[in-house]
This record gives sequence, C-alpha cells and structure tokens, in this order.
Amino acid sequence: MTRYRLTVLTPLLAGDGQRLAPIDYMVWKDQVNVLDQKKIFRLLAKSPRLDSYLSQIRRADKLDFNSWGGYAQNYALRRIPLESPLLSRVFERALPEQLFLPTFAVAPSGGIYVPATALKGVMRTALLAARLNPAHWSMLADKLEAAERSPRAPAEILESAALGSHGQARTRGILLADSEPRHAGGLTKIYLTRTATLVDRGGRVELGWKLAPRGTVEGRRVSDATPLLAEMAIPGTVFEGTLAEPAFFGQTETLRALNWKESPGPLRYAAAANALAARILSSQRKWAEVAGLSSVLRSIDILEQRRKDLESSASGCLVCLGWGTGYLAKAAEPDTTQPDAARALKALPVTAGPARSGLPFPKTRRVVFSGEQPATLPGWAALQFDIS
Repeated sequence: MTRYRLTVLTPLLAGDGQRLAPIDYMVWKDQVNVLDQKKIFRLLAKSPRLDSYLSQIRRADKLDFNSWGGYAQNYALRRIPLESPLLSRVFERALPEQLFLPTFAVAPSGGIYVPATALKGVMRTALLAARLNPAHWSMLADKLEAAERSPRAPAEILESAALGSHGQARTRGILLADSEPRHAGGLTKIYLTRTATLVDRGGRVELGWKLAPRGTVEGRRVSDATPLLAEMAIPGTVFEGTLAEPAFFGQTETLRALNWKESPGPLRYAAAANALAARILSSQRKWAEVAGLSSVLRSIDILEQRRKDLESSASGCLVCLGWGTGYLAKAAEPDTTQPDAARALKALPVTAGPARSGLPFPKTRRVVFSGEQPATLPGWAALQFDIS
C-alpha cells in the first residue's frame, strides 16, 4: 500500500457543497464563531426568549450581536480565524447574500479531509493531457464544427480516444482513498477572494474586478468589488492518505485484453501532473503580467520553483485542485492559443463568445487576498508519494 502526502502551498478549499448561512455564525474577536444551534434551542426551550430568537431567525438576514452575542462567546461549535483582522470590515459591509461561506469537507467522524474524487480528477486530467496529441484536438474540433447540436459532454470524445472507454479507462489501474480526517483547529482560516478580469478599454487591456450579479470596477477600486469569503486550508497544512495499485491490472493477460502497454503508476501520474502544472503556470503568468498583479506573479514564481524541485527529485508533483481554481485547472489544454484547441472552444456555444473576444481566455481569475491586497491564486499543493 502506497501512501500519499498533500501539502497545501496556497489557500485551498476542497469542499463538500456545504455553506455556512449568515444566520448560523457571528464574527467576534477576529473569528467566525459557528453557533451550536441544537444546544442553543435546548437552552432556550425553557426560556421566554425562545420566541424572540425564533422571530429574529425568521426575519433577519443575520443575528444581532448586541442581543445574541453571548451565544457566539459560549456556544460555538467551531471558531474559524479570519485571515486578517481587516476582514471584519468586509463582513460588516457585505450584503447578506455575500455572507454564505463555503466550508471545507468534513468527514462523518469529524475533522476535515480532502475527498479522493478531488485528487482523482486532477490526476485523470493530467494523464489525459499527457496522452493527447494534435490529431486528437483536430478530430475534436472537426466533430464539434460539423455537429448540428453541441454535445452535452464534449470532453468524452477526447477521453475515449486518449484514455479508453469507461470499462477500459487507463485510470482504473490506481485506487485513491480519501485523506485521513484532521481536526480543523488551526488548519483553516476564512480568506477573502475576489474575481479579477481583463477589460478592453479602447484597444488597451486593463485589470478590472467583478461585481455581482454583473459589472466591473476599475483595478484601483478593488475594495468596491464583490467579496467572496470561504474557509480554506492554510499553506503548510498536510493531508495524508493511501493509494493502491491492483495487481490485476499489471498482469500480462489483462494488459493484452485491455490493449494497454502498461498500467500507469504513481510516478507516471506525477510526471504527467508536473508537465500539466508547468503549462498552467505559464498561462497564469501571462495573464498576471497583462493584469499587472506583481504579488500574484511572485507567487507563481515560487510555485514554479517548487514544481521544478518536485520534478527533479521524482518524489511527487505540483497540482491545482478545489474551489476557485477555474477553467485552467480542469482543462487538458491550458494554452487556449493552440490552434485546434481554440477551434474547439469557438465551436462550443458556451465558450464561443469569450474565445473570439481577442482577450486571453479565460479572462477572469479567482484571486486570494492577504489583508485587503491581492496575493495569490488558490488551490495549489504538492502531492508526494511514498513508494517504499
């Protein structure tokens, strides 16, 4: 049994779809205090204040700290620190609909963990990218351009050609388990993120920041942009788990029946992931240079150096996963200027407009802030394997 270790390099959120509603927490002492609602209801059941509490929950967007702040102090399930004390002001100014906080995946037994599906998706995309060649992209573009209707799952065309159909997919040769749960205390914080975009202003491309539900503000008005707050694992956090390589897929008869030359192992996946990470970082660097975000550029340089270290030591790979990582982390071809990949994007209704705009595609990025300044891109981690 092989063990893996995932070390967080930039704030990372591997979520399970759950969000904290603003009625379920209070911000106090530079932390989000998640209320133990069951305990609060038990305490209020014999108190005349129950009706008042129920009335406020029914009508209010968030709880009034002056009336109910004691519960944040004494009856909190969790206390999640804010990345910076400056975020208290963001909570005060934000609209109620902006205060639903995506949270890290929690195991049934308690503790946060990284679901195996998050890692398997990254490794599958890396192996797909490594096996694709220009002929595959040309075939996809030709089929999309000739189709009367856009296929519901256009990527299946590439996956079947490069990885095999579902029953014969080359990714079946490795089984990843969820990471082992870890107590969340001290491992996560509430981070501020915003969506940066590129805007064409009279032939000159400039940085802008997205507003919800639509619109953009100038780069210098970043504090006016819509905040996106989330619980994320802090850099340096480590998650560990196991993976297995079923011997069945290494047998000569099995390989011959599946028409495989070999069953890809952890090191093959690591090499593919490092190659894909290099291409993603290259695309991210070009975007950050156009946007003029120097702090993000420095972060990309650090990530690229870590990728080179992992590649040279053959001990692991750099991966990008989780919430906020965007199109590039999920694409088999991060370089959207590649001719046949660009043809495919222009043939899909959902991407045709942006791909023809003349701006880098995609033009938006989720950016993690430090304090109230843009700092880095989310979701980068080092994945290492203990083959011994």
